[in-house]
Amino acid sequence: MTRDDIGRMAKEVEISFGGHPMNPLDVYLSQLERFAVLVAAAEREACAKVCEQKSPVKGGEVFAARIRERGATETGV
Repeated sequence: MTRDDIGRMAKEVEISFGGHPMNPLDVYLSQLERFAVLVAAAEREACAKVCEQKSPVKGGEVFAARIRERGATETGV
């Protein structure tokens, strides 16, 4: 997920930027980026756990490891 993606999604849900000279857009966007990284990591971990615990096919651990690897290699923000 890139900074542009996060900014676009923030606009989609009508998050207001600016309005106060001490908090320019970059400050808000920086906080949103950190939040998005945490949300994405939590969702990846939840998916990995489902693969490990409830996979109807053999090798759920392999899928879980791949999901976790994706988080380790994605640094778009």
